[in-house]
Amino acid sequence: MTKATEIEVPHPRDVFALQGHEAAEEAFEDARARGRLHHAWLLTGPEGVGKATFAYRAARRLLGAPADPRHGLLGADPAHPVSRQVMGRAHPDLLVLERVGEDGKPRKSIPVDEARRLSEFFSKSPASAPHRVAIIDAADDLNVNAANALLKTLEEPPPKGVLLMVAHSPGRLLPTIRSRCRRLAFHPLGLEASADFVRARTEVSEEAALRLSRMSGGAPGRAWVLAAAAAIPMDDAARELLAHLPQVDEAMALSLADRFKGGEGQAQFNLLFDRLSDRVRAMVTDRAAQGIGALDRWAQAWETLQRLPREVEALNLDRTDALFAALLELRQAART
Repeated sequence: MTKATEIEVPHPRDVFALQGHEAAEEAFEDARARGRLHHAWLLTGPEGVGKATFAYRAARRLLGAPADPRHGLLGADPAHPVSRQVMGRAHPDLLVLERVGEDGKPRKSIPVDEARRLSEFFSKSPASAPHRVAIIDAADDLNVNAANALLKTLEEPPPKGVLLMVAHSPGRLLPTIRSRCRRLAFHPLGLEASADFVRARTEVSEEAALRLSRMSGGAPGRAWVLAAAAAIPMDDAARELLAHLPQVDEAMALSLADRFKGGEGQAQFNLLFDRLSDRVRAMVTDRAAQGIGALDRWAQAWETLQRLPREVEALNLDRTDALFAALLELRQAART
């Protein structure tokens, strides 16, 4: 398996190709060409299907980059000045809000001060482009106060301003935010197409690419990120932990906990819990389909696996303690 350090996943602002979302691009381009461009677009779908890539493609077009059919309907030439400014994060008419801070480190959420920048940004006329464009990647990461600040911007649509919001879980957004946006839905490409996508960009084997595609639910970007994170060994570890329940190999658990230290610790912790929760969900779904009862404790364990990574990150809890707490709940579920 290729090591994580050998696979680099580019930021969506540096990606100029997008496949499988022609309908969304046609809908956006039709609205733009007819002068009926909505001021706020909600780009919905699972993580890693191409929503952020689409947002940057649409932004380049709105900022004045001419069409380049070589890169699809909303494609632009990477060498065009607008494209180069966007890649360099230097375009005066583009504002991007994301959970990663200026220091390159992920924050717990997008804070309210960031969201308040939208009002000032949209109050100004475009400096050099036909529009002013803001991208929020992702709206799911806005904290409560930031979401309320965003709502104030949406209530007063800016002239020549367009807001592009990525949303992995739109149901978590305020209904008043959703109602003020035009929605574009993005769907997974499918297992084979997603596996081909990963194979074209990494050195993983055909079998590994298909497995990564299954893990991602057919979302190519997510499969690529999983490949970069060396997710297959962690998925193997999750499978081993679950296979031996209600017994737990404490030496193995402690070995996994060693990966939770340092700068990449939270990402490794999240990855293990993602693989555990995905396998538990699949097991519960399969047992329910077979009419096997007594699944309440398993459902409770799944909810814990979903919840703990957020709590650990938000409250700076001990990751090793959280792992053993989750394993205890899984042991209890296995005994039912």
